[in-house]
Amino acid sequence: MQDSPASDTRIALDLALTVRHDGHGGVADDLGDVAGLTTWVRAHPGTVPDAEAFTADEPVLAGVREVRAAARALFARTVRPGEPSPADAARLPSVPEALRRLNTAAARTPTVPVLDWPDGAAPVVRTEPAHSGRPDLAAALAQAVIGFLAGPDRQRLRACHAPRCVRYFLKEHPRQEWCKPSCGNRARVARHHERQKRTG
Repeated sequence: MQDSPASDTRIALDLALTVRHDGHGGVADDLGDVAGLTTWVRAHPGTVPDAEAFTADEPVLAGVREVRAAARALFARTVRPGEPSPADAARLPSVPEALRRLNTAAARTPTVPVLDWPDGAAPVVRTEPAHSGRPDLAAALAQAVIGFLAGPDRQRLRACHAPRCVRYFLKEHPRQEWCKPSCGNRARVARHHERQKRTG
């Protein structure tokens, strides 16, 4: 079993998973409107300061959807030579465009160095966002995606290829092939039906 995912990993995956199977053979988008984004952010405390009071608007929604498209394009690149999520097959930006979008969004939040010097320890410098009005949600999400893609958890990223699934997941053990047990069941049933058709 792997260590629990870092916060950048968790938020990057959760953002990508706002594109999901709708239960009827199609794809649903949890960020289809400002209400969906508001609900999603409030369910992810720590995404932005005061997430529980966050209310989205159209420009914020557009920025977040752009970061999500870039993240899913780079997730598709990460899982190569495996196939990307079927939801991504033909609608994602190119890798250079995804990198440009992600880096541009991440750059919108200036950071400042902060010195921390606890008693009995050496001084440490960390970076924190500069406080200048309302935080930029797309920038915070882009930075989390960058942290995930540059970190060790990226090596465990996989696309689930169970019928109708469009999710990405972190492989937790060597034999894991699907994002959740129900996807494994659907895949086994589909393989069984396919074998029955060929032999019958």
